[in-house]
Amino acid sequence: MSYSTITYAVSDHIALVTLNRPEAMNAFTHEMGRELVAAFDESDADPDVHAVIVTGAGKAFCAGADLSTGAETFNAVAQAAASGELNETDPEWRDSGGLLNLRIFNSAKPVIGAINGAAVGIGATMILPMDIRIAAQDAKMAYPFTKRGIAWDGCASWFLPRVVGIETALDWGLTGRTFMSEEAFAKGLVSELVPAEQVLERAYERARAMITATSPVSVSMNRYLAWQMLGASHPMEAHRLESRAILRRGMSEDAREGVMSFLEKRPPAFPGKVPADLPPGWPYRSDPEY
Repeated sequence: MSYSTITYAVSDHIALVTLNRPEAMNAFTHEMGRELVAAFDESDADPDVHAVIVTGAGKAFCAGADLSTGAETFNAVAQAAASGELNETDPEWRDSGGLLNLRIFNSAKPVIGAINGAAVGIGATMILPMDIRIAAQDAKMAYPFTKRGIAWDGCASWFLPRVVGIETALDWGLTGRTFMSEEAFAKGLVSELVPAEQVLERAYERARAMITATSPVSVSMNRYLAWQMLGASHPMEAHRLESRAILRRGMSEDAREGVMSFLEKRPPAFPGKVPADLPPGWPYRSDPEY
């Protein structure tokens, strides 16, 4: 598939997705949102892809929503030239940032954010469902929604408190203040700080660590289970789903290869592919009847 606001390339089992509007600090548009969703569809469908890295072209990661349309930037109703009575519960009006973040959340492959520069608004919310976040030193970050007179986007009211805790989420979210990547590191939003020119290199190192000598199917399933259980009300929910998952995994050729390669003291060669070899009915949902 061809893209106009992002680039997509695969090498050594890693897909690199690059926000590609450097002249506008990679400001987010509806088209970019649609293309990012399509890129994750593409990476999920490709068995050669075992991990995904997301970064920005130029000096910024993403400066937030493109404000070039002025006062009506966030007025989806006006932009759609809608007629008739507005029904805000209609899926037609779903937040485009939320649709993107739900897609990242449901990725079958682990996702690493290589935050090479400023990350603001949707640029700071789209990183939340990523599994690892590596940021450039001295990068500016902000959740400025209250300063723009709008509300959270990108399911941030669910993700951000789970990543950094409710007090920090409310500090950043209610004040809308700009903070530096050093504060983001101290509060747990990002896991590493490196010089800007090393962000992508470090992201590749982390990606290779996850996909070398590991089963792609097991990585995919464990990623999903960990994220889903953030919303579980009791460990019994994890027990039910893990029981089903390990039952299926234990029957697989991957499990045989994992054990035999360990006993034979050799690198494993896992045959399982994603998505083809995910278990029937995957992803499992929490089911109190099980």
